[in-house]
Amino acid sequence: MNTFRNRIERSIKLEENKKIECCDSLHIHDEIIETVNETMPDEEILYDLAELYKVFGDSTRIRILYVLFEADLCVCDIAQLLNMGQSAISHQLRVLKQARLVKFRREGKSVIYSLSDDHVRTIIDQGIEHISE
Repeated sequence: MNTFRNRIERSIKLEENKKIECCDSLHIHDEIIETVNETMPDEEILYDLAELYKVFGDSTRIRILYVLFEADLCVCDIAQLLNMGQSAISHQLRVLKQARLVKFRREGKSVIYSLSDDHVRTIIDQGIEHISE
């Protein structure tokens, strides 16, 4: 029951956040605009950043990252933990690997996956912190 109440409260907050206040008159602040333009990253960097965040837009990939927080694992173990097929896990791992969020190494006949670096954990932790506010 508590979960249902939390969903309702979150839904109400989302509706409140959809309302955007605007200025009553048009006044361009040239100094601020110039400063922001000077510090704005190149369009290519912004595009790459947007592509990175798209990878985090899939709950299966987030679940895989959480599993890899705990241990380096092979596809078989990840599939077992997430109750999914190896093919589906392999597909998602390919996306994560292309985004340089996971890496792999061979151990005999096994391919073991792990997080690429500590930045991955930081990104997820900050996302959790943000949505928990």
